[in-house]
Amino acid sequence: MLEEIIKNYLINTKGKDAALFDDPNLQMSALGLDSLDMVEMLFEIEDRCGFQLPDPTRYPKMGFAEMLADIEAAIRAHNDGEMPDLSLEAGQ
Repeated sequence: MLEEIIKNYLINTKGKDAALFDDPNLQMSALGLDSLDMVEMLFEIEDRCGFQLPDPTRYPKMGFAEMLADIEAAIRAHNDGEMPDLSLEAGQ
């Protein structure tokens, strides 16, 4: 679910080509996001999970899969190992 949320956000809001995400070695830097784009993307996740992610400045240096794993680990750590429902309906 986390991957789909981020992909959909980047495709639908930032106009990124869906084919970019077919590359398992995709680097965040290849997405051409500026710092505001990154903050907005992270707000989308933070709004759904209910807390601020630690040190978001490290994400632009990561691969897409590595960033996803890092965000998921932070969410799980905040929720006693569980991955909560991140759908919009759950957050409302």
